[in-house]
Amino acid sequence: MTYSIDAQNEADYPVDLESLRSAAETVLVEHSAPEGCGLTIVITDNDTIKTFNQQFRGIDTPTDVLSFPAGAPPVVLPDEPPYLGDLIIAYPYAITQAEREGHNPADWLALLVIHGALHLLGYDHDSAERQSTMWAAQEKLLLVLGITPKIVPGPEMDEDGPLA
Repeated sequence: MTYSIDAQNEADYPVDLESLRSAAETVLVEHSAPEGCGLTIVITDNDTIKTFNQQFRGIDTPTDVLSFPAGAPPVVLPDEPPYLGDLIIAYPYAITQAEREGHNPADWLALLVIHGALHLLGYDHDSAERQSTMWAAQEKLLLVLGITPKIVPGPEMDEDGPLA
């Protein structure tokens, strides 16, 4: 299958964009996404993602990855392939996480792409049941890419349960 996966890194962080495209493509292939559908991966800084996190989630801190679905997958535009949405990854935040957890930064970035792409396909972790389903999908995709599933962190929790 052929997919349209755009990867942008305007700050020129030391990222293998082809590896990130491959991770996204693996998600789309393994989930039988429609032929020609696409998504965009944007590598950015902590301040930019903090702004998005505040604007769209009401959380005034940076985070590792945000997913912005284009709508009920896939959105079809005239003369364009079906578009799933955008993944925004804060490189400095993500690398700090990887180092803190003792993981290979490239594997960690692949996990973030997988996680974000699953959100674009409708997965979520806003309940224990949905989180279990999403984590199982992540595990399968990591194994396809040759990355240990042990890289997946535990759920972010608050007094009400898993954070979305």
